[in-house]
Amino acid sequence: MADPSSYRPEPGQIPDSPGVYKFRDAHRRVIYVGKAKNLRQRLGSYFQDVANLHPRTATMVTTAASVEWTVVSTEVEALQLEYTWIKEFDPRFNVKYRDDKSYPSLAVTLNEEYPRVQVMRGPKKKGVRYFGPYGHAWAIRETVDLMLRVFPVRTCSAGVFKRSAQIGRPCLLGYIGKCSAPCVGRVTPEEHRELAEDFCDFMAGRTGTYLTRLERQMHDAAEEMEYEKAARLRDDIGALRRAMEKNAVVLTDATDADLIAVAEDELEAAVQIFHVRGGRVRGQRGWVTDKVEAVDTAGLVEHALQQLYGEEKGEAVPKEVLVPALPEDTAALGQWLAERRGSQVSLRIPQRGDKKALMETVHRNALQSLALHKTKRASDLTTRSRALEEIAEALELDGAPLRIECFDISHLQGDDVVASMVVFEDGLARKSEYRRFQIRSFEGQDDVRSMHEVVSRRFRRYLQEKLKTGEWAPEVPDGSQVADGSAVPATGAPAAAGPLASGPVFEVDDTPGDDGRPKRFAYPPQLVVVDGGQPQVAAAKRALEELGIDDVAVCGLAKRLEEVWVPGEDDPVVLPRTSEGLYLLQRVRDEAHRFAIQYQRGKRAKRLRSGPLDEVPGLGESRKQALVKHFGSVKKLRQATIDQICEVPGIGRKTAETVAAALARAVPAGPAVNTATGEIMEDETPAPAGASSERGTEQ
Repeated sequence: MADPSSYRPEPGQIPDSPGVYKFRDAHRRVIYVGKAKNLRQRLGSYFQDVANLHPRTATMVTTAASVEWTVVSTEVEALQLEYTWIKEFDPRFNVKYRDDKSYPSLAVTLNEEYPRVQVMRGPKKKGVRYFGPYGHAWAIRETVDLMLRVFPVRTCSAGVFKRSAQIGRPCLLGYIGKCSAPCVGRVTPEEHRELAEDFCDFMAGRTGTYLTRLERQMHDAAEEMEYEKAARLRDDIGALRRAMEKNAVVLTDATDADLIAVAEDELEAAVQIFHVRGGRVRGQRGWVTDKVEAVDTAGLVEHALQQLYGEEKGEAVPKEVLVPALPEDTAALGQWLAERRGSQVSLRIPQRGDKKALMETVHRNALQSLALHKTKRASDLTTRSRALEEIAEALELDGAPLRIECFDISHLQGDDVVASMVVFEDGLARKSEYRRFQIRSFEGQDDVRSMHEVVSRRFRRYLQEKLKTGEWAPEVPDGSQVADGSAVPATGAPAAAGPLASGPVFEVDDTPGDDGRPKRFAYPPQLVVVDGGQPQVAAAKRALEELGIDDVAVCGLAKRLEEVWVPGEDDPVVLPRTSEGLYLLQRVRDEAHRFAIQYQRGKRAKRLRSGPLDEVPGLGESRKQALVKHFGSVKKLRQATIDQICEVPGIGRKTAETVAAALARAVPAGPAVNTATGEIMEDETPAPAGASSERGTEQ
């Protein structure tokens, strides 16, 4: 751990203006981002006696190795820059909320010619109007089903819409009156867009005017003795009222507001948000976070506001935000929210009446969410801890393998040989760390040699990262050490002695290493697992020894009897079938196998789809399709003359000559065969070699 006094700025060096500051560790990774009205006062508070600091703050300042800051003009700019940097660098000591589930929203795609109503999850898209989020997708579908009677907006996918337009016949919803069938021209694009906008207005809470208009139309129809029309309007009004009843009125003054409540203990905090529009609860969501920094309720509220509205604009930011505690920079936060909305936003604590009662309901939801999360996590942590302890005991490791990396090789009869690397931290998959490899040093099927290459490449990258940070320096022929990449040989250069000199020649990655972002191969695992038995384990161990790495354990998991193999042992380690450790190793191995198979199949599919036209330089996808469409098949195109090829729109004589030459060089492998029926497809593009053979074994 570093002594904070070792990197404390000189007196008078820190400005007393607003700004944002970053703490970095010894590897130049950003570990904390904060903002301050007065940088000198705020940063000075970190460099007092460590014993007087909050334990979490003390951990952060002793982990850090340097501090830097950026001066801004206003507190609002500091707030925005802090949010941007937290999102960019993902610092480990900043509070980061994570959704406790994926919430669906009702979306209207106003960015399309014929807007579509659908259920959407994930990040928001430009030009799409969102309502929610909702607790369950079925709740959205029930509401939409009731409203389509009155607002028959398109709900079908692009494929169904295009198909109906081609055949001139609408889908079932068009026949039963729940779609205006714009696909067959029953309504114009303008009329359909007006329907979609009415739908959005109703969902946004502007219901009174529309219901009054429908009631007036119903009475007018009854007076004119158009009883069927009046009955239909009566049923429409009933459907809309039933849809409105699904969202009970909670605020009688038709308020648009978001209510945020926090439940916390010493280690974790849960945040619940109720979205109220037009006095009705239109959506709910919840977050849970670890309290990795010294933060109170007001600080948690500030972080929640940044995450909730950091990417929002316009009406997505409500007129009123009700919170349990006001953040320190209330004025700056209010101004920031107003800029995002485009008008004034009220940020306050409810004191009495319906809003205070509703806030108590939101707080009860937050308490329940925190209790449920702690129950689940306790169970998960207990099981994962037991699994890691069992693995450590079985393999005689010094400690629990908190980071496990597993490698697997996949190919189809020696073709498209690839490898995968999956990462598990604390017993959980860390998919952002997954990596894929193509085997480069040789061709053909050799799982042992492939495993040696992949493990070597992964740990060469690890040594490279250590080289950049100065944690490790390779030996050069004269016995001295270097602290930068100058001694690492590039392609064609003489190799220096030491770990990086063995194996394939290694090229230095020139990507800057001081931007604070986590590196791809910067963290070493405590345990390397390979999919295979003794040969694969020996290859992985040999790769580590050649690089001089002796602090990473290696084992292999054989599929046949689920035996665990360790280097240098003739007999495997047999874990009980009920062992949590064996179950974790199986999950790691199966995930590596799945990831490798997925990559290998993608490469194989891409190779099988390729044809002789793909080898023609400068021939894009559109002109390739035009050639095949004009002649009917590549076989007929091969038989065509240059003049005939020039007749295709967009194909000049030079291009035609290039196409003819490329097709002449490509020798057909034989007639294509439909493997399902055995039929020889004479007029189709010849299948690539091996496409009609029996299926090989995927490994």
